[in-house]
Amino acid sequence: MSKVCEVTGKKVMFGNNVSFSINKTKRRFDANVSKKRFYIPEEDRWVTLNVSARGLKIINKKGISAVLKEINSKK
Repeated sequence: MSKVCEVTGKKVMFGNNVSFSINKTKRRFDANVSKKRFYIPEEDRWVTLNVSARGLKIINKKGISAVLKEINSKK
């Protein structure tokens, strides 16, 4: 599963671990993404999305139907 939110487009960032002696080694900052199922009553079906925490807040605010229309229009 790739760590990309299907609603917001958030994905992995890269940076450095910095030790006490200021040695720098590469690291990843993963997005807070999890699989979530949503029910669409208009179509009477379930949809599974990889959604970040911010994506969940957007879905709660706008509704799943409006968010899916936006996703389809972007593609």
